[in-house]
Amino acid sequence: MHYISTRDKTLKLSAAQAIAQGLSRDGGLFVPETLPSFDMDFIAGLCGLSYADRAVKVMKLFLDDFSEEELRLYAKAAYGRPAYDADNAAPIRMAGDDTAFLELWHGPTCAFKDMALQMLPYLLTASLKKTGEKKKVCILVATSGDTGKAALEGFRDVEGTKILVFYPSDGVSDVQKLQMVSTQGKNVGVCAVRGNFDDAQNGVKAIFSDAGLRELLAEKGYFFSSANSINWGRLLPQVVYYVSAYCELIKNGAIRPGESVNFCVPTGNFGNILAGYYAKAMGLPVGRLICASNKNKILTDFIETAVYDRNREFYTTMSPSMDILISSNLERLLFMLSGGDDALIRDYMGRLAASGRYEAEPGIMQRLRESFSAGFSTEEETAGAIGSVWKEFRYLIDPHTAVAYNVLKGYRERTGDKAVSVAVSTASPYKFCDSVLEAIGEKADGSGTELIRRLSEATGTRVPAPLEDLDKREVRFNKTVEKSAMASAVLEMLGIS
Repeated sequence: MHYISTRDKTLKLSAAQAIAQGLSRDGGLFVPETLPSFDMDFIAGLCGLSYADRAVKVMKLFLDDFSEEELRLYAKAAYGRPAYDADNAAPIRMAGDDTAFLELWHGPTCAFKDMALQMLPYLLTASLKKTGEKKKVCILVATSGDTGKAALEGFRDVEGTKILVFYPSDGVSDVQKLQMVSTQGKNVGVCAVRGNFDDAQNGVKAIFSDAGLRELLAEKGYFFSSANSINWGRLLPQVVYYVSAYCELIKNGAIRPGESVNFCVPTGNFGNILAGYYAKAMGLPVGRLICASNKNKILTDFIETAVYDRNREFYTTMSPSMDILISSNLERLLFMLSGGDDALIRDYMGRLAASGRYEAEPGIMQRLRESFSAGFSTEEETAGAIGSVWKEFRYLIDPHTAVAYNVLKGYRERTGDKAVSVAVSTASPYKFCDSVLEAIGEKADGSGTELIRRLSEATGTRVPAPLEDLDKREVRFNKTVEKSAMASAVLEMLGIS
């Protein structure tokens, strides 16, 4: 299987080459030239397997330059104990007969990003060996909250790597920030950027596109790669949990084999829901993919109007991982729906860079709307969803999951769709204690770490092990830079003058 750039489909790489490079040199994203497919017999064969073994079977369809034995070793390490605190890395929690929560936060950082970033270091280091790369890899990450810590944890002390994470200075929760700045490891760095996530993400993309900087790093024995979902090795493992969720619903009797299921996904950078679309396109019986936005509803507006316009007010919300106005992975979907029209994608992305706006063709939007619905949740609705789920089911959800639950509720009221539906739960409620406490009617005075204890006492729920004693950890990183100084911060971390 070859991987091609969304902006130049004549460029063809192997899976290992695409994963090692991360982002195409033309600014495009790597996608598989063709999608593999499976049937219900394949899914039936997965139902009796562990999550790790399901991951092997699904990822092998895309990674023909990796052996099944290699992938089995990686998956066992990525999704077994002690990395995950549950035997099933992605369990389903039913809330009534027709609604399920897909819990993706049982990993070492209590967020769904672990599902990919526990696997990516194995895929990346193996890819470097397969491609004969001798230089060390410098991994750059822009994070809106959860990707940063998950990437730091995944690559901590991995031989031959350095990782530097940039986060918006005022755009993450107290717990998310403390998780990042207290990270241990000899090869890690963390730096705040004045601005929002889009500023950090654009800064990282600019560094990747800087030919002079790449040449300087090459002279010093380094090259750039990415752990954001722009890297195919980060996106691919996310396809697995949609397939696994379907298997779990069959096993617990919530659906019959072959029955369609809806997924409602809290969405910022569009990688998570795109993984669900790939699963559907490969043959998973998915009805609707419901794109759930918070107050920064740029994706909802795009799906409804065909106009992508980032020239709007940016809001800092209680669901910070979705506070994004440039959804990078949408480029991959548009490329696929356009029939691989790389010239059209170059035009869209050029317009986005120049004016912050583009309008998609009617044919693309027709195909998009055949699979996707969309909605958004206000701050008040998000808090209300946390409170109502706790009151009705005694089940605690975080603000991102609450956005999905509220949007799913609205979708059902609008359409009358009675299909079994899954709200994708992307983070532990303990990462957003202040918002969760207030939503369930408790006071939220104090620091993030004090509120962890208070939330446990108020609800009788257990604090996730990775968040225990967070306040006792040493703060190692306190640097803040302007967006224009991000490249200098990279050189400083690598010791290059």
